[in-house]
Amino acid sequence: MGRHNTPPTGMPRPGPGGHHQPARPQPGPGPGFPPGPPPPPPGYGDHDNPVADPQQPSEAWQDASKPPSRAGRNLPLAVAAGVILGAVVLGSLLIYRQIFLAVIAIAIGVAIWELSQAMRTAGIRVPTWTLLACGLGMQGLTWFGGPEMLALGLGVTVVVLVVWRFADGATGYHSDIPAATLVGVFVPFLGGFAVLLLAPPDGAKRVIATLLVVVLSDTGGYIAGVLAGRHPMAPTISPKKSWEGMGGSLVACAIGGAVTLQLMFDVPWWQGAVFGVALAITATVGDLTESLIKRDLGVKDMSRLVPGHGGLMDRLDSILLALPVAYALLTYLAPVGSH
Repeated sequence: MGRHNTPPTGMPRPGPGGHHQPARPQPGPGPGFPPGPPPPPPGYGDHDNPVADPQQPSEAWQDASKPPSRAGRNLPLAVAAGVILGAVVLGSLLIYRQIFLAVIAIAIGVAIWELSQAMRTAGIRVPTWTLLACGLGMQGLTWFGGPEMLALGLGVTVVVLVVWRFADGATGYHSDIPAATLVGVFVPFLGGFAVLLLAPPDGAKRVIATLLVVVLSDTGGYIAGVLAGRHPMAPTISPKKSWEGMGGSLVACAIGGAVTLQLMFDVPWWQGAVFGVALAITATVGDLTESLIKRDLGVKDMSRLVPGHGGLMDRLDSILLALPVAYALLTYLAPVGSH
C-alpha cells in the first residue's frame, strides 16, 4: 500500500497530511482507570476455515452472553444472511438475467464504499465517489462492449484517479494513488467479469455454475477446517485458515465442478473437476488477499453490513478473484452456442 513501516500496536498512524496524530490515552491498570480490554485472539479478522484448537482461549472481547463459537462467528445468523443473499442472486438470474446487472452494480458499489472507508481509517485518501462513478461506468461499458471495453474502462479509471489527486498536492501521493488503483482493480475490474459471464444467452447458467463452485469452496473449507484443521496455511495472514480446510475446498470444488459442468454444459467430468480445482485455488487466494489488506489496515471486518459475515466485501473477496478464471475456462470448455 506504499507504506513500508507500519506503526506498532498502540502507536498512532500518520494522518491524511502525513503527520502523526496525537495518541489517545489508553485505559489500563492504575488509579482512576478500569482494566483495559484483552487483546484480540489469534485469527483476528478471519471468519472462514478455522483451525480447530481446543486449547485456544475463549474470545473475551465478544459479548459474554453469547456462547463461544468454534467457528469464530454466529453460525445461525451467518447461514440466514447467506441464504437471503443467495436467494436474491438466484432469483434475479432465474426471473430475468438482466436484473442481475443491478445486483452486480449494487454489490460493486457497496464493496467500493467499504474498502475505501477502511483505507480512510488508516489515513489513506481514496476518492470514494470517483471510484463509484468509474466502477459503475466500467460495468456498463462491459455489458455493451465486451472484454475490450472492460480493459478500456480500467485504463480510463486509472487516468481519472491520477488527475483527481493532482488537486491535493504531493503529500501522500505515493500511497493514495496505488491504494485507489487497488480498489479499482480488485472490485469493479474483477467484478466486470461477472458481467462478461452473464452476457451470452446462457449467461445465467454460467454465473450460477461459477458462484456454486465458489460457495462449495467456502463450505468445504469451513467444514474440513472445523473438523480436522490443525496446520495453519498462512499463519501471518490468516491464522485460522488450515491446509486441511484447503483440502476440503479442493475436494468439494472438484466434485461440484464435475457434476455442475456435466449437467449444465455437457462438459466431461474431468474437465469440470479441473474447473472446480482452479476456482478453489483462486477463491482461496482472493480470501487471503483481503485478509492481508485488513491486517495492514488494522480492521477486523470491512463493515457490519451483513450479519454474521462482516461486510459485503468480506463475502465477495473469494468470488472476485475467481470470476476471471471462471470466464476464461468456460470460454474454452463451454463455448457459446456449442450446447
